[in-house]
Amino acid sequence: MCRWLAYSGTPVLLDTILYKPAHSLIDQSLHSKLGVETTNGDGFGVGWYTQGVDSPALFREIGPAWSNRNLRELADHVSSPLFFAHIRASTGTAVQQSNCHPFRHGRWMFMHNGAVEGFHRLRRDLTLLVDPALYADLEGTTDSEVMFYLALTFGLDEDPPAAVARMAGVVERVGREHGVEFPLQMTLAVTDGERLWFFRYSSERASRSLFHSSQVEALRRLHPDVTFLRDVSEETRLVVSEPLGDLPGAWNEVPESSYGVVQPGGDELRPFAPTPA
Repeated sequence: MCRWLAYSGTPVLLDTILYKPAHSLIDQSLHSKLGVETTNGDGFGVGWYTQGVDSPALFREIGPAWSNRNLRELADHVSSPLFFAHIRASTGTAVQQSNCHPFRHGRWMFMHNGAVEGFHRLRRDLTLLVDPALYADLEGTTDSEVMFYLALTFGLDEDPPAAVARMAGVVERVGREHGVEFPLQMTLAVTDGERLWFFRYSSERASRSLFHSSQVEALRRLHPDVTFLRDVSEETRLVVSEPLGDLPGAWNEVPESSYGVVQPGGDELRPFAPTPA
């Protein structure tokens, strides 16, 4: 499986989140504590938004994140108010750049941890459900990218939670038609550059780990000595596959079968269920 993080809030250097925490995503690429695999070295990717540009920038490589000098250089110089980072452990598809997360389409960015069980048997049926107008933009061979394009097909632009629910429902239907008992395992994040949605769901109700950060105001009261908390807005949030450190009160587990949205004016956390297809 994989590990990922999503950041939304006061613009910060990527280095602040990717490298500096005690259990940073770079550390997790070698020493994951909650993942299926300890090591996540089958590629990585970072995607970020900059002011005045609708489409996010992507930097993806097939090697491990822990030794990539270009990532280290980029993280020291790029600042962003919203970025994704992902370290990959392949579930069977090729280690190639087009299979590295995040994935991008227009202003949208998407990343995933988990798998479509039996994807090699389901791939044809699932990809044929992608809108023909989008099909030519598929670049890689992963289940994750197909999930993204199905969500785009089912109305990601209009209603992201409903589109992801329809995508999950289709994956489960097709999987069970092929005799797969538990077709879907997912924690995923998707953003349009303004709001950030995150989802935790699996067909067997035993999803991979996912956490969101506590409100900054509460953390300031708990930890007045932490400098980083003084410099960010109260709307700053992180969503992570596993906590970046052991700061008491900082991390909250995302409930099973739920989704959240990070947005100006108040976040939300709600139950999630696939839409039967």
